[in-house]
Amino acid sequence: MLITSQNIDLRPTGLQDLGFVLAAEQDEHNCRYVGQWSREKHAAAIFDEDILHLIIQDKTGQPAGYVIITGLQDPNLCTCLLRIVLHTKGRGYGTAAVCMIREWIFRNTKTHRLWLDVKDFNLRARHVYEAAGFKVEGVLREAVKRGDSFDSMVIMSILRQEYEEQLY
Repeated sequence: MLITSQNIDLRPTGLQDLGFVLAAEQDEHNCRYVGQWSREKHAAAIFDEDILHLIIQDKTGQPAGYVIITGLQDPNLCTCLLRIVLHTKGRGYGTAAVCMIREWIFRNTKTHRLWLDVKDFNLRARHVYEAAGFKVEGVLREAVKRGDSFDSMVIMSILRQEYEEQLY
């Protein structure tokens, strides 16, 4: 499977990509915003039929980030954009990837609700999600422990009906 746009492509993550994935996730500009997985957990996700683990790459084939989508087999038809991590920033790749994922999910699956959580202080990402039609549902206050403190998570989603209304 390959999802393409003018600027980027999304392709399945391979085991050979895991060094890049781990480095992007642990990068000082990303680690406070996203969860940290082991190489083994990422490898298991690649082969899990309920998970879509994708590399974001530029048109030269260079990896620029990665995406994890879960819940592809959820009986409630709720799919989660679990993680999007960009190594290459400031080129619009995140905005493009979110729109590509949203479109692919609603065109190729029976998903009713596409949702995500984002740290409340990550205003840049929240803006991208809102521009893609995601709506704030609520806040999980101090739900994630980070060092000696706790981060709050904003829950956002877009429903199939809302996506379809954007098309017209």
